[in-house]
Amino acid sequence: DLTGWHWKDEDEYAHVRRLGIVTDAEHHAVDAAREQVLAMIAERSGPFADAASWSSWRWDPDWPAPRLPHTAPAVPRVAPAGG
Repeated sequence: DLTGWHWKDEDEYAHVRRLGIVTDAEHHAVDAAREQVLAMIAERSGPFADAASWSSWRWDPDWPAPRLPHTAPAVPRVAPAGG
C-alpha cells in the first residue's frame, strides 16, 4: 500500500548529522537518493512497481538472523542531548 508512507529514523539521522558522522557530501547524496525514491513511488517503478506483492512478503523463519561481520567498524555510543 503506497497511499501513505514516512521516512524512518529521522531523529537518529539528525543526531548523526549533528555529531558529524554523516558528512555534508554524504547528506547531499542521501537527499538525492530520497528524491529518486519519491519519484519511483510516484511512478510506481523500481521496487514499488508491484507493491501488492511486497505487502504480503514475510521473512522466512528458517533464515538465520543477520549479523555484521566481525570486521565491521564499531562506533562509540553517544547519548543524545537531553536524555
